[in-house]
Amino acid sequence: MTGTAQAREVDRALKAKHRSMWALGDYPAVARDVVAGLGPALVEACGIKDGDRVLDVAAGSGNASIPAALAGGDVVASDLTPELLDVGRSEAEARGAALSWREADAEDLPFEDASFDTVMSCVGVMFAPHHQAAADELVRVCRPGGTIGLLNWTPEGYIGKMFAIMKPFAPAPPPGAQPPPLWGREEHVRMLLGDRVTGVEAHRRSLRVDTFGEPEDFRAFFKSAYGPTISVYRNLADDPERTAALDAALLDLARGALEDGALDWEYLLLTARRST
Repeated sequence: MTGTAQAREVDRALKAKHRSMWALGDYPAVARDVVAGLGPALVEACGIKDGDRVLDVAAGSGNASIPAALAGGDVVASDLTPELLDVGRSEAEARGAALSWREADAEDLPFEDASFDTVMSCVGVMFAPHHQAAADELVRVCRPGGTIGLLNWTPEGYIGKMFAIMKPFAPAPPPGAQPPPLWGREEHVRMLLGDRVTGVEAHRRSLRVDTFGEPEDFRAFFKSAYGPTISVYRNLADDPERTAALDAALLDLARGALEDGALDWEYLLLTARRST
């Protein structure tokens, strides 16, 4: 097998692993019950209006796609994991939102060049392993003068810290894969997009999460509902000592951040215009 063919095989295996990981647990419950406010915030920042052609990349179950459709956008929600799209279709129908759903890899989007007025992603594209490849696709499918809108967890915020805690307990990533929270650094995203965009606006904001009254509630929910956390715990299935250590670390994280029954989760909201 040639080096190129071997790299393709490794990439296919990695994408299959990611697809399976996000199907674990109940990510739609996370989107619906914990981070529901993020999608509307991104839609508002992108200024989506009637008739805009909108692509939501790594859309999951439609946290941003459905609000974009309700704002009048002609929306395509794309994601690597078909199980999430299935849930999204049902939720969109229940909310009276009409949009299209498409299984797609963020690093190899099945859409024509310059085919959307707005290309956005809400804590989604950040999990594509090859950041530059994903950024190149975001830019490619956005029309000149169109909007690219991204909302991602910061490395310094609560979820970024959670991923840092889990990293030593997870299998080593394959060569070339980059940490998701890097998308929460303005300078990193600016580097990825380069001079292909103008008018970059970036703001750090915080999502107030009052779903978990006690630290144990947070840990229990993420152990049962959030694919990346479930995957890490499965990696420790035969090691009770390390499992206990991760349990303790996640509990300490929540204890240190929980104030008045709520957590504040920092994210970076960035918008830019595709250069003409």
